[in-house]
Amino acid sequence: MVTWSAFAAAEPALADGIRALLEQYGPGMGYLATIRPDGGPRLHPVSPVFTDDGLFCFIVDSPKRRDLERDGRYALHAYPPEDNDDEACLTGRAVPVRDPLTVGRLAGALHASPDVDWRLFELTVDTAMLRRHGPAGALPLAATPFVPAYAQTWRAPRGFRRPLAVAS
Repeated sequence: MVTWSAFAAAEPALADGIRALLEQYGPGMGYLATIRPDGGPRLHPVSPVFTDDGLFCFIVDSPKRRDLERDGRYALHAYPPEDNDDEACLTGRAVPVRDPLTVGRLAGALHASPDVDWRLFELTVDTAMLRRHGPAGALPLAATPFVPAYAQTWRAPRGFRRPLAVAS
């Protein structure tokens, strides 16, 4: 598992592009995919939070939070931009943040209500993908001249990736 900060230090241009798409509407916005108990996907909008220390997400009491508490694997995809078809996606593990100083600092900075049953998760990064489709978008039917899509991907070094647990 690699923290967002370590990933951003290793691949600053890729991290900047992904962060720009996740924060294109101001605060972080994306779709978080989790794994239901039956193994199927669950998809919900979330507001990821970038700090100098990492990438975090407040998750209220919900099936999504129970998914993350049971099996921390996630995929986070940026909302589509209004003027093109560019994409950004991260995968990794959501790790509960138990340090009260970190939780208190982020909750205070983001005005997270103490009256809401939320938990803070750090989103670590196993893979990152940024795809730029160019001015014509994903389906260049009228593009003159055609500009091919450009994709950049990154995968955490093998020693940093946790093997998947196998159910017995």
